[in-house]
Amino acid sequence: MRTDAPLADVDPIDTTTVVTGSTTPARRVRAGSSRVKRRWVSIGLVVLLAVISIPFIFPTWWMATSSLKPMSEILRKVPTLWPENPSFDAYGEVFRLQPFAQQYWNSLYIAVIVTVGTLLVAAMAGYAFARIRFPGANALFLIVLVGLLVPSEVTIVPLFRLINGMGLINTHWPLIVIPIFGAPAVLSVFIMRQFFLGLPTELEEAGRMDGLGRWGIFWRIAFPLSRPALGAVAIFTFLKSWNLYLEPIVYLSSKDMFTLPQALTQYVDAYGGPMWNVQLAATTLTVVPVLLVFLFAQKQFVQGLAHTGLKG
Repeated sequence: MRTDAPLADVDPIDTTTVVTGSTTPARRVRAGSSRVKRRWVSIGLVVLLAVISIPFIFPTWWMATSSLKPMSEILRKVPTLWPENPSFDAYGEVFRLQPFAQQYWNSLYIAVIVTVGTLLVAAMAGYAFARIRFPGANALFLIVLVGLLVPSEVTIVPLFRLINGMGLINTHWPLIVIPIFGAPAVLSVFIMRQFFLGLPTELEEAGRMDGLGRWGIFWRIAFPLSRPALGAVAIFTFLKSWNLYLEPIVYLSSKDMFTLPQALTQYVDAYGGPMWNVQLAATTLTVVPVLLVFLFAQKQFVQGLAHTGLKG
């Protein structure tokens, strides 16, 4: 009588069931603990960022809330986080004491024109330096970059003599033409050049095969693809033009031609002292377009920095 049974008749040990059944609870415990750790790490980072942001948020909060306070409450030794009796009277004084609406429009349309003009000029110049090979291109670009090293205070006197000789004092032309074609646009040219250097050459070759010339390749291919860099340039340029202070003081003399940074210094009392609540109300109205521009274009701003070598 045979005592050994065929292998087929012997039930094998279900090792898969045993191993899986014995390790699944441990894996679940480890996965659960890792999720808990990640959650606490995320909470800790949020709390840390909230604490770090306080020094940056508090001045803006104090500015907006203090515009609703009377002068006596603003000048207290211990500042209040919220006005005891909020009032919008200071906002009415902003428009009563000066042609603030006209000054607001001056800054807005100047900043828009300068931004659009800089985008076009910087894009064309950056594409030329990046893609068009001509003798002395690198030397010329180096000379252009020198404009970043020259402070605006150094050139303000010769520029004033030039503008005065052209009869354009107390006009907005210097605030429009000089930022577009002068040294303030050098950074924009650099950003656009860095972006166009990263574009694949195959795109230009495909454009040439389709019969496009140099201008067609730039306008139909390179320029539409440069939206991230254009977004970064637009934000830089708009903020610089919006906050321009020295040049308006030099070139403008009448209140109806003032821009906002210059107008903010004109809210003083009969003794020459600053009217803090009125100044803060005007400043609060001034920062609204800046916040809107950054909120709507922050994605393009970050992408533009990442694509132009300015990240990190």
